[in-house]
Amino acid sequence: MQITLKGQVLCCLCSSAASSLWHMNDFIKAVEQLEDGNPQLAPLAVLRSLRGAAGLNDAFIQHFLGNASSGGLEMDASLSDYMGKAVRHRVTEDGREQGVALTSDGTTVALKPLLLGIEAGFLSKTKGHVVGLYQLTLAKDLGLSFKHVHRSPLSPRLGPDGCWDNVTSPKVFTLSGSPSLITTAQVNGGMDGVILGMEIFVQSGHPLKLSSLLKAYYCHRLENEGLDVVQHPISPQRREKFRELIVPPLLARQVVRSINLRRRLKGHPKILLSIKKVISFIIISDCPAIIPRCAWDAEPYRGTPTLLSLPLSFMYIHHTSTPSQPCLTFEQCAADMRSMQRFHQEDRGWDDIGYSFVAGSDGYIYEGRGWHWQGAHTYGHNSRGYGVAFIGDYSSRLPSQHSMGLVRDQLASCAVGGGRLVGNFTLQGHRQVVNTLCPGDAFYKEIQGWEHFGVWDSVTSSGHYVDT
Repeated sequence: MQITLKGQVLCCLCSSAASSLWHMNDFIKAVEQLEDGNPQLAPLAVLRSLRGAAGLNDAFIQHFLGNASSGGLEMDASLSDYMGKAVRHRVTEDGREQGVALTSDGTTVALKPLLLGIEAGFLSKTKGHVVGLYQLTLAKDLGLSFKHVHRSPLSPRLGPDGCWDNVTSPKVFTLSGSPSLITTAQVNGGMDGVILGMEIFVQSGHPLKLSSLLKAYYCHRLENEGLDVVQHPISPQRREKFRELIVPPLLARQVVRSINLRRRLKGHPKILLSIKKVISFIIISDCPAIIPRCAWDAEPYRGTPTLLSLPLSFMYIHHTSTPSQPCLTFEQCAADMRSMQRFHQEDRGWDDIGYSFVAGSDGYIYEGRGWHWQGAHTYGHNSRGYGVAFIGDYSSRLPSQHSMGLVRDQLASCAVGGGRLVGNFTLQGHRQVVNTLCPGDAFYKEIQGWEHFGVWDSVTSSGHYVDT
């Protein structure tokens, strides 16, 4: 399938390649500069040149992709320096992650596994079978992390995420906690590398330019229906698309193969590993991607938050009413979050935005007060449950199917699995416990068919869900 975005590519206003800004749009612009200066080069040669500039040419990578020096391209010194810094991944002692880029959807990706996956996809297409796609994107790094955690059980398995110094002009990305051997940005880049590499392998027609491929995936513009009508893979779908492509047993086998290939390349004997143990280690979280407070530029909490006593028993569903329109981009959703926080803090005198989480129509959940801070969303019930709002007015229409699924299926499951909600929690509309029209007539009718929907018992001051 040829990947195109006729009339749908979001214009990426990018700075020069020599810029120190680490936004995906800047990187795409640099790739375009490289392609425009060398129009005779195929995407595979461009990718090898990028790999060479970053020094990604160890024995493991060469085993699958060959020598990077065979790209056949002499790159301008300043462009080569930029590309090397952009792609070469490392975490400094003070917790700064390098070789990562902020994307237009508000998430951060490591460029190394992304580009290795894309190169593997192009190479696989020439050979007629998949070559190193899983090993180069995720399996090798997961294998290193598996061995490290096996030796040091208290070490973090995956993550963490982090925060940019400025989402408009990102220069420094700082991790939010102690790093594992595979950060959230590496996981994101690895998943994107698998998705795009496989898309290249299976598509018909002539291969796209690398810049066109990246634009189609990262510089998308959603229509009013949001992700419900998207016809090709885009970055907000990475978790869903990745789960469609690879199941845990397959990924676990690739992890074991990567561990033993590294040992063989170093002259060490093969080792036997339990696939079940590897599966239990590498399962990617069922939680939806949650945009942290720092990404939408939240103001600090005013005062000292009241901590919730977990697990909670309720999830309360809201619509924002104002803003009344669904947000379809990270930029708009983040602006809506700031607007609501400003209203809650300045006009209502609350300590913070009231909601625990907020669902946009851009494919993401936004962190409000989060899992641990008591909210101000459902008067008289804030200590009992999480308040989850959908941006928009849903009196006469529904949120997108995708955004409803993020909350109904993924956020709820994540909360139960993480010990934040009880397994038999009750889901209620705001109007069931407070005199309000929220979450709107149309939406309230919809949630009555959701699993865990329940009624409030004013006599016992408790809820119970209706098992349908």
